[in-house]
Amino acid sequence: MKYIVIVLFSLTLFGCSSNEELPDIAADAGEQQIYEDAQRYLRGDNYDLAVKSLELLESRYPFGKYAEQAQLELIYAHYNAYEHEAAVEAADRFIRLHPQHPNVDYAYYMKGLAAYTANEDIFARFMPTDQTQRDTSQAKEAFGEFAQLVSRFPNSPYAADAEARMLALRNLLARHEIMVGNYYLRRGAYLAAVNRGRFVVENFQRTPSVADGLAIMAQGYLFLGMKDLAQESITVLATNYPNYPAIDKNGRFVSNYTMDGEQNSWINKLSFGLFDPPSPPQFDHRPEV
Repeated sequence: MKYIVIVLFSLTLFGCSSNEELPDIAADAGEQQIYEDAQRYLRGDNYDLAVKSLELLESRYPFGKYAEQAQLELIYAHYNAYEHEAAVEAADRFIRLHPQHPNVDYAYYMKGLAAYTANEDIFARFMPTDQTQRDTSQAKEAFGEFAQLVSRFPNSPYAADAEARMLALRNLLARHEIMVGNYYLRRGAYLAAVNRGRFVVENFQRTPSVADGLAIMAQGYLFLGMKDLAQESITVLATNYPNYPAIDKNGRFVSNYTMDGEQNSWINKLSFGLFDPPSPPQFDHRPEV
């Protein structure tokens, strides 16, 4: 009930703000006046009117003294109005028109930031969701944009933040692969699960998900009856992550499907594993935040 009230209240606010009209501006309004109006809207967090004012400024004075600054601020206004695609388009346009501008790194940074938060909206602050279970195409795009910024402008004031977000994105992308691997275990697609686990181990080193990737590989190989490969994964897991929940104090892998099959039902044993297989565990051991 609490969330319903919040959502309804937010819808009311959002509806009112998005329909707000730009006050009439005289035909002879000067560039300075329009720019100051836009600044006032930005300071007041009225990003819809800020967008309209900045677009009006650019259309009336495309070569004026505030034109380039207005184009930069338009990126910011679109972004804060949750118009992420428009923010990316505005950033692309600025980069295309002003590739040598001293603040072009800001446009690259905002492109990454817009992609980074593309799946967010005004309701995300009230109803947070697990991003690792959602489509990761925007996360990959954001990683690419931030990587481009860091590569082209290593001394940019935005580079440090971009690198921090890239680290978070790598963790998110790795965790997404783990969630998919767990899904394949549940569905009985054990080879696909093993491949997902291996992908994390090989491509997302130094992320917290590597241990889960090794555990998924071990469990998948056990289900496939590949005991040697399973033992290799278990050895690596126990050596590098001795405190992992699926590793006991003796370094053995704790699983519902072991190499000796002692925990399997008699139906599973008689059918040589075809029927009544044990439910696979789900490996999702995230570090405490």
